[in-house]
Amino acid sequence: MRRRLHALVLAGLAAAATLLPVGVAHATPATPPAPRAHGGLGSDFLWGVAASGFQSEGHAPDSNWMHYIDANAGWDRYRNSIDFRSRYQTDIALAASLGVKVFRIGIEWARLQPEPGVWDEDGFAFYDRVVDDIVANGMEPMLTLDHWVYPGWEAERGGWRNPGMVEDWLANARKVVDRYTSRNPVWVTVNEPVAYVMHEVRQNDTDADQMLDKVAQVHNQIYDYIHQVQPKALVTSNVGYVAGAESQVNGPLMDRIGDKLDFVGVDYYFAYDPPKSNAVNLPDGAAAPPAGMWELPIRPEGIYYALQHYSQKFPGKPLWVVENGMPTENGKPRADGYTRSDHLRDTVYWLTRAKADGMNIVGYNYWSLTDNYEWGSYTPRFGLYTVDALTDPNLTRKPTDAVDTYRQIITTGGVPTAYEPVRFPSDCHLVDPPASCDSPVTIPTPAP
Repeated sequence: MRRRLHALVLAGLAAAATLLPVGVAHATPATPPAPRAHGGLGSDFLWGVAASGFQSEGHAPDSNWMHYIDANAGWDRYRNSIDFRSRYQTDIALAASLGVKVFRIGIEWARLQPEPGVWDEDGFAFYDRVVDDIVANGMEPMLTLDHWVYPGWEAERGGWRNPGMVEDWLANARKVVDRYTSRNPVWVTVNEPVAYVMHEVRQNDTDADQMLDKVAQVHNQIYDYIHQVQPKALVTSNVGYVAGAESQVNGPLMDRIGDKLDFVGVDYYFAYDPPKSNAVNLPDGAAAPPAGMWELPIRPEGIYYALQHYSQKFPGKPLWVVENGMPTENGKPRADGYTRSDHLRDTVYWLTRAKADGMNIVGYNYWSLTDNYEWGSYTPRFGLYTVDALTDPNLTRKPTDAVDTYRQIITTGGVPTAYEPVRFPSDCHLVDPPASCDSPVTIPTPAP
């Protein structure tokens, strides 16, 4: 089991780094089901935007990720990222102007506990202001306890290799929960745990199985604690969906934490990518800086199968797309001409289809409000607002074409009933085999 999981982790990183899914045989296509009528997503649907702490805040304290950046000369230097720490009020106002109901942020442990046993009230005060401003702007905070970053002193103890990591992690998490439970936030315990494990395997020589066990342990324990102090809380750990290999890659995690999820948080970015098209040959222990994410396959219908997978695994449990978006290279137009606005409309079309087909989808967060530091590089751009962190000293937030599109989608509760996707479904074996071939979804034929 240990070798198998270790191999899967190294082979299957979704969303925030290079995908290397395992090969999957696909079945003979079944007769496509007749599409059901579909309308809007409803007035109670939870539209949102997402960001993380380290990736956006700037002015970073010592942490494992500052160590990793120092150790990888080929990576972009962190600088001050897009300086959310100084500009949070204007960024939160940009989100509110879209009409979103949810703003997701991370609460950085490294900022709160600069030394073992020492808590920084100024660190908490910063997040007090951020959370209060989100609430004052009419949005609900979604707070992430761990978005892959921990204090430098914890890194020096070995990070997740440290036998005391679980208790250290829980001590911080309980303080954060106690501090913010009165704001009634939605909670994300650990962001994309399998991707987190992979980074730690690569950068910190961490044992994959042991870390996964510890991450499951902290999730389950803090889930119980949150419900003690905030009984009606909604708590999840979002998974980075890996098309064509989800059961193998994230299945072991979900087997450990599935009973302690109030909703399934799904992050969806890329379709199945056959290994031959993105194989990477590196010496043992070598670190590969993130690159080429904008060349990974974008097939928006794949989000339907991701939601279908978890609606079948956890029947009736709410589904929330905690992250979804499309990377571009330095904000340049994609070579295929597919725009951020096209991708957003097409994605919402498939969310609507999923809901019409009985999947209990309750929310969607766009990743991300602004461009940010993508774990070693500023080249991949995901933001509704683009920011050139390397060459623009003013860090200007420039709206992309998707800003007005998202505002319109939120206002109307979806895309028009007669909307036809710009990008039609691809061959099933390129989306999410075998599911996408066993029961392919189709575009309804327009009425004559």
